[in-house]
Amino acid sequence: MSENDPLWRLRHALAGIGLSLACSVLIAAILGSVLGDALGGTYAWRAGVYAALLLYVLVGAGVLFVKVAQHETRPLNLGRLGRWVLSLWLWPALWWASRGGKPGA
Repeated sequence: MSENDPLWRLRHALAGIGLSLACSVLIAAILGSVLGDALGGTYAWRAGVYAALLLYVLVGAGVLFVKVAQHETRPLNLGRLGRWVLSLWLWPALWWASRGGKPGA
């Protein structure tokens, strides 16, 4: 592979985002089931909560990739994958902190 290829340079970030999204689909399914049962107990509630969680994670993946991808150069391991998954679920806090904690900044 060529070191000048942009996808090759982003391979660690792409792997981190891809695998963390795969893990997050399972987490969203479990949370959607638990929260949907607690809120309404019907299939519609479970499906709605699951869809909302998936949307949240997909938006987070986009934000996280834009903010972190160019700086991610270390190979992916289990600990780094855990950080990616955690960051994917906590992306609003990371985004807010990167903006200096100022509303509307």
